Amino acid sequence: MNKPQKKDFIKPKHINDYPVGPQFEAGHLADINAGWRTVRPVVDHEACIFCLRCYIVCPDGTIFKDGDKIGIDYDYCKGCGVCAHECPKDAISMIKEEL
Repeated sequence: MNKPQKKDFIKPKHINDYPVGPQFEAGHLADINAGWRTVRPVVDHEACIFCLRCYIVCPDGTIFKDGDKIGIDYDYCKGCGVCAHECPKDAISMIKEEL
């Protein structure tokens, strides 16, 4: 699986240790951030044609390739619905989150 992993943030000790500009080391996830999600995407793998449009448009990078299927990292998915909106086969449904 090729997705970012959670890393502990280590506060820089000196101003020169901060990155220049708005960037940070790739693959850095500060914490699980899906606690306020009210709906979540669910993939119908029978309808999915593996076009990977959802993978490309996901603003949080939570969709990943899992062999010949797609997977969703629900720890980081915010439930925005962009993936479901962009799916050409309506293979992704937004389902109400259960507590």
